[in-house]
Amino acid sequence: MASSALGAQVAAAAAPVSSDGFLRGSSLKGCSNLNFQNKPWMGKTLAWESKTRQPRQLNKVLCMSVQQASKSKIAVKPVELENAQEPPLNLYKPKEPYTATIVSVERLVGPKAPGETCHIVIDHGGNVPYWEGQSYGVIPPGENPKKPGSPNTVRLYSIASTRYGDSFDGRTASLCVRRAVYYDPETGKEDPSKKGICSNFLCDSKPGDKVQITGPSGKIMLLPEDDPKATHIMIATGTGVAPYRGYLRRMFMEDVPTFKFGGLAWLFLGVANSDSLLYDEEFTNYLRQHPDNFRYDKALSREQKNRNGGKMYVQDKIEEYSDEIFKLLDGGAHIYFCGLKGMMPGIQDTLKRVAEQRGESWDQKLSQLKKNKQWHVEVY
Repeated sequence: MASSALGAQVAAAAAPVSSDGFLRGSSLKGCSNLNFQNKPWMGKTLAWESKTRQPRQLNKVLCMSVQQASKSKIAVKPVELENAQEPPLNLYKPKEPYTATIVSVERLVGPKAPGETCHIVIDHGGNVPYWEGQSYGVIPPGENPKKPGSPNTVRLYSIASTRYGDSFDGRTASLCVRRAVYYDPETGKEDPSKKGICSNFLCDSKPGDKVQITGPSGKIMLLPEDDPKATHIMIATGTGVAPYRGYLRRMFMEDVPTFKFGGLAWLFLGVANSDSLLYDEEFTNYLRQHPDNFRYDKALSREQKNRNGGKMYVQDKIEEYSDEIFKLLDGGAHIYFCGLKGMMPGIQDTLKRVAEQRGESWDQKLSQLKKNKQWHVEVY
């Protein structure tokens, strides 16, 4: 899994620069009780038609358990969010960000998880709409230490909710953020001076705090919806599960009038141990509710062994089901990868080895998957 390649001294590395020039942070673990805002949609003006709408007042938060939410599909609004033919892109830029409001910050991992991951709900007032699979930029407060007098650099985070947000009203977005901390390799102690500025700002935020956001950005991980019976194979390490949470809520939790999913969604999630699982109760619930349309496989590197007796990483789990995965890809399935970039070499090596065992050229197969737009990768 990706974390193994980073070395023990860094619990969550500082975000590297992505292909579009922004710094990218870690993206979001599911918890059994997420906070939802119980507020109606106000007015009919589409969010991207006007940047003047104000975020709602934060009133009493309604706690709706995953079990309650999934008994029947939940109505979403405004349905006008389905009307756009193209995804919204870069509505707010780094020089003119949108000031949003923190709704809630919840720790998602258990006590035995290495590091801390938080689920952060942000109220954008309907002014920064997005599609599933896109990212927000976050500008943490303070000066850029490398450019005194300038603001901090934008960090990108994959959005972990559908376009309707956790409140189902199109006014919030959720992020899945791992707190980035640095441990001195000699002393073994945490060095606060090298902690991740943005991830710590977000994880330390309180309801009502303001946050500067940009975007949305990204088209690589958009969920193709032209065929509602398609197969989607989703592979994640850690917070890379964020976009898939959005996909799966759209497929199985929300009553979306224009999208009735009847295909197969298959999630592979690699984390360190059971306490590190993200959104596990939510995903397990889909498994119970939609056994014919959802599969869920976990790779727990510190608790499970692969067939060779080594640690179980997500690529080992993929190899277990390689014949089935290849047949699905041959049938047109989409495959997605999201997480730390260190995950990809091991996965690519596994897929290449499997292809050769099947008498196929992996390079040719990969080229065809890309040509057919079946191959979706977002690593950071």
